[in-house]
Amino acid sequence: MRSLGQNQTFLDKIGIPSNLVWGYFGVLIFMMGDGLELAWISPYLVDQGLTVQQAAVLTTSYGVTIAIAAWLSGVLVEAFGPRKTMTMGLVLYLLGHVLFVGFAMPNLVYELMIPTYALRGFGYPLFAYSFLVWVTYRTPKHQLGTAVGWFWFVFTGGLSVLGAYYSSFMINWVGHIPTMWSAVFWVLLGAYFALIVNKDKFDLEEKESKSSKFKELLNGITILKREPKVAVAGIVRIINQASQYAFPLFLPIYLSGQGISTTVWLNIWGTIFISNIAFNLIFGYVGDKFGWRNTITWIGAVGCGVFTLMMFYVPQVFTGNVFLIGAIGMLWGACLAGFVPLSALTPSLVGDGDKGAAMSILNLGAGLCVFVGPALVALFYDFIGTQGLMWLLAGLYFAAAIMTRFLRLPEEEIAKGSKDEAVV
Repeated sequence: MRSLGQNQTFLDKIGIPSNLVWGYFGVLIFMMGDGLELAWISPYLVDQGLTVQQAAVLTTSYGVTIAIAAWLSGVLVEAFGPRKTMTMGLVLYLLGHVLFVGFAMPNLVYELMIPTYALRGFGYPLFAYSFLVWVTYRTPKHQLGTAVGWFWFVFTGGLSVLGAYYSSFMINWVGHIPTMWSAVFWVLLGAYFALIVNKDKFDLEEKESKSSKFKELLNGITILKREPKVAVAGIVRIINQASQYAFPLFLPIYLSGQGISTTVWLNIWGTIFISNIAFNLIFGYVGDKFGWRNTITWIGAVGCGVFTLMMFYVPQVFTGNVFLIGAIGMLWGACLAGFVPLSALTPSLVGDGDKGAAMSILNLGAGLCVFVGPALVALFYDFIGTQGLMWLLAGLYFAAAIMTRFLRLPEEEIAKGSKDEAVV
């Protein structure tokens, strides 16, 4: 598919494809509405009468559908186009949200809460990740790393920053349930900008696919055999954020014994992700200039591995030093953004016909992070403790650095082959 490369505007120069700018804005607003409850839903429900285990099962069911929808997003874009897939995500979100907030949540009908919250979980991956596939198709290759950096900026900024700040204000003003209802307005507003105000054309929507829709869905699985490098990229993507979902389960407990209270830890955690969204942009640009593979390897994987270990050892040496520990956390969050070019590298490993399938595997990895991090804690914490877990997570990052070196672009493979032949 031909990308837009001429008639560059200011937006193009800073890495936002001008033809998709309203889509980016729409994703920001949609994710703000979608994620406004994530920071408080579990403790709220426990206060209302659910057990911790019931709240955990509820959020796990939500995570299951997120992973499934993340995998489906790429292949559904290939089969139906991004607008239809994003609309599908919007409808499923609204249906699940109305049932969950209107009937299940206020009355604590647990048997209804599980399926309705899970149905709601299909929403944002089909909406946001489908737009990410749209970006990979419609952005010139030389600025693709920066473009996906902007995507993760608006995605994380909406989900983890604006949603949290908005929610903290609204809960104090109108309460929890009305705050949840206000999400409907924001997701509809985001969808309006991303689907209607955004006028960009996507060729797959304008022609009949020669292959069946079923074949496109199957392609999201068979690509793992045909393109093993895509499978490696999916594993690297899981490792990318596994610690993000593991740390909150055990690190606050460890830090409390090192002079860092839970309240202070929460402030550090929030600061980490302000750093992360800023560096999403920086490392997208760095990846375009200095190589996607190099950025992922040295900044993302090696950097996260080093700062993961420092987050364990520095508090022991500088007990209670909030600023130093916060600085280490911010550097870890910055390096987490070093994986941003993976969203540019992975679809570039394959031909145009497989880009959607490749992105599906990458998106599946993004969904599976939610399970792998907590699973590692559940499986190993009692046996190896905090120190062992930190070394385990760091080891995974170092393994990701090695795996990333095998993710060569087709032109790099050709160049390497030619060099090897010349040596012979």
